[in-house]
Amino acid sequence: MKPAVFKPVVVLVGRPNVGKSTLFNRLTRSRDALVADFPGLTRDRHYGEGRVGDHPFIVVDTGGFEPVAKSGIMAEMARQTVQAVDEADAVVFLTDGRAGLTGHDREIAERLRRSGRKVLLAVNKVEGMSRTTASAEFYELGLGEPHAISAAHGDGVVDLIEVALSGLVEPLEEAGEDDEEAGEPGDEFVATEAVDHRIKLAIVGRPNVGKSTLVNTLLGEERVIAFDQPGTTRDAIEIEFERGGRRYTLIDTAGLRKRGKVFEAIEKFSVIKTLQAIEACNVVLLMLDASSEISEQDAHIAGFVLETGRALVVAINKWDSVDSERREEIKREFDRKLRFLSFAKMHTVSALRNAGVGPLLKSIEAAHAAAFAKLATPKLTRVLQAAVEQQQPPRKGIFRPKLRYAHQGGQNPPLIVVHGSALDEIPDSYRRYLEARFRETFSLQGTPLKIEFRNSRNPYLEREKAK
Repeated sequence: MKPAVFKPVVVLVGRPNVGKSTLFNRLTRSRDALVADFPGLTRDRHYGEGRVGDHPFIVVDTGGFEPVAKSGIMAEMARQTVQAVDEADAVVFLTDGRAGLTGHDREIAERLRRSGRKVLLAVNKVEGMSRTTASAEFYELGLGEPHAISAAHGDGVVDLIEVALSGLVEPLEEAGEDDEEAGEPGDEFVATEAVDHRIKLAIVGRPNVGKSTLVNTLLGEERVIAFDQPGTTRDAIEIEFERGGRRYTLIDTAGLRKRGKVFEAIEKFSVIKTLQAIEACNVVLLMLDASSEISEQDAHIAGFVLETGRALVVAINKWDSVDSERREEIKREFDRKLRFLSFAKMHTVSALRNAGVGPLLKSIEAAHAAAFAKLATPKLTRVLQAAVEQQQPPRKGIFRPKLRYAHQGGQNPPLIVVHGSALDEIPDSYRRYLEARFRETFSLQGTPLKIEFRNSRNPYLEREKAK
């Protein structure tokens, strides 16, 4: 077979809690997939990149496969898995060597045989067991020789992936005898990094506001599960996407509920992953639900975004489902409860009907550009001097603060450093005044703006202290 031009795709399939996410994290040398002793934790397809030898590949983690499920969340998870198998160059069917062969495994094996894809049978969790004994009963599935592995410890994983990639890439160099024992588990895999700059967009909000629906609308396919049940998304799913020549990494996150309502350990991990996604992204899209009031939790989420300094765009979803009276009411709620987000552009959209999505993306691009804007020192200083000339800072006792010059101290968010004397006495109202002047001049809509005051050294004061 001729080696593939593109990176081969290896899909991990199996019933719930057999270790697919553990294997995914090992192959990608990451902790991107949530892992816990809890069946059905993964629900959406999760893509990552790994490398064995000189050969990169794409690995796809899937939810627990229920081929016979006809309705509910399990049926949606099964549909996601079937789509992943259709995209695969090779499928790794993961089973549990400690639990033994089950009827569920037989159903999955039958479905995979009909797929026409290259299927490798892996028997996981065999650490401390005889590999021959652990895998013997799995020959019954008729999928060839079982590969006994331990995803948690890395045993047998290199050999499994080499077999999966054989025929899809050029012959792999032979690994040394001690490859699997050397170094930390998983050192043989190296995650590849994208070299092109993308807008990394985290879509956040309370449960069931339509985050996954928007992701599917943008992609034009049911890439993530959009189900009318709060808490459907548990992990932070990263998806590469391109539209109008602009490259994005979309991050669909778990809905954030009030802290008092987060009971399950899994949901607590989901919240952590969402907060990490906010900190790691360039732009945050905060989604609100037009059919429900703007809650205290919405304000908490917005406040955390503001704390991290990330660029922000707000989308009020399900706009088509409410009447004109409700529309006016929620606009007033937004202005009253989220007035501290005055720097962010607000859009009304219908993710389900693809209404308002184009202008939304334009505001996301503008917010990203503002967050990474380069502000020239001469122009910053001229704007500062013009602002002081129009309105001087108030006196504090016998002293009046003197603002001399400004320069840029950082990006994402933009940081403007103002130098002068007696700047400790500048009130917050004057800081907001300067912020408004800088925003207007440099068109910094969509991003928080930080202003830092630095007092110049006073040589006379230092001379007095030295005496």
